[in-house]
Amino acid sequence: MSSAPQQAELVLVTGMAGGGKSLAMHALEDAGFFCVDNLPAELLMDFLGLERQGSGRRVAIAMDVRSPNSLPLLAPLIKQLRADGVNVRSVFLDANDGALMRRFSETRRPHPLRQDSAGDGDEAHRALQEAIALERSMLADVREDSTVLDTSQLRPAQLRAWVRDLVTVRGDSLTLVFESFAFKHGVPSDADFVFDVRVLPNPYYDRELRPLTGRDAPVAAYLAAQPEVGLMMGQIAGFMQRWLPNFAADQRSYLTVAIGCTGGQHRSVYLVEMLASQFAHHGQVLVRHRELDARMRA
Repeated sequence: MSSAPQQAELVLVTGMAGGGKSLAMHALEDAGFFCVDNLPAELLMDFLGLERQGSGRRVAIAMDVRSPNSLPLLAPLIKQLRADGVNVRSVFLDANDGALMRRFSETRRPHPLRQDSAGDGDEAHRALQEAIALERSMLADVREDSTVLDTSQLRPAQLRAWVRDLVTVRGDSLTLVFESFAFKHGVPSDADFVFDVRVLPNPYYDRELRPLTGRDAPVAAYLAAQPEVGLMMGQIAGFMQRWLPNFAADQRSYLTVAIGCTGGQHRSVYLVEMLASQFAHHGQVLVRHRELDARMRA
């Protein structure tokens, strides 16, 4: 039996190259974490042992495919630390292939798994696609054991705020996340459940309600008066109430419920706000509005 180092708090930041790890680490540093970037997995236990002898400060470590040979050790180490009672939060920053390709093109930085002799044009494009696919396969086990954040549609300020939210909740019980989004911008890949509320009456077609959001009283009153909205909300809440204890018993850290409408402004926002209020007794509830947050933090 290993003797696990005990930290006040340990956050492992991992994920796809171009997924936003640098932004996340800056956010954690601003939040008071001691941050270490690109630590090989072979050194993790020794490093934590040294930290145990120190002040017990909050630590954030970024680990990814920049150390490809040690990557297979990471998922087993996460399991070992948790089994030994260490409060480990593993945050996996993901994005769809299109977003990753665009980010590498804009920054002109090479992918860590791409061959230097990849060439230009179509050849370079194919080489980048292949590197991203290889990276996904190498990180599959780590992703499975982590809280996933889909950064495809997130602005930098959004990502920093969402990371800070993740580390403010306790890590010893399940956190329920309600997230609104617009189907026209894609479904969040980090969602555990997705509910489509586009079948509900749409306040967008009322000129007075169009510029408002689901958090505004006139829109809330309009939707509350629609029987279909109450029925949909009741069925989603009933499903969550039935199965939430099972997910908590399965030692899940986070459960993300994504609710989408056409524009992510009215119906999905309203339902997220109402469901978050209903489940406030659960203890740890986070609210995200992907499209609205992007506008506010633009």
